[in-house]
Amino acid sequence: MEKEFIKIWLDDWREAPTGYVGVKSVDDAKQMIENCEAQGLPIVLVDCDYDLGMYEVCGGNGLDFLEWLDQRGTHYPAEVHSSHPVGSMRMENFIASFWP
Repeated sequence: MEKEFIKIWLDDWREAPTGYVGVKSVDDAKQMIENCEAQGLPIVLVDCDYDLGMYEVCGGNGLDFLEWLDQRGTHYPAEVHSSHPVGSMRMENFIASFWP
């Protein structure tokens, strides 16, 4: 039996594409990561939006999530799908600078 793998879609309003688990806030994304790690489920991708609208009160924006991943040394493959031009650029630059 093949082991399940997880792709996380962090976005406050876009539906998660097929094959992704959708979360709306940074706090939910952190909980998803911790649950997957506890269950031994491999996380193969985190795909992030920058601006999380009203959900930003629950842990911040997409860059805050990437910073959390970096601080704990869990550099899962990451992509950015944000339409926020400045936020998207900041996230892409952060990944380029800190991901191995």
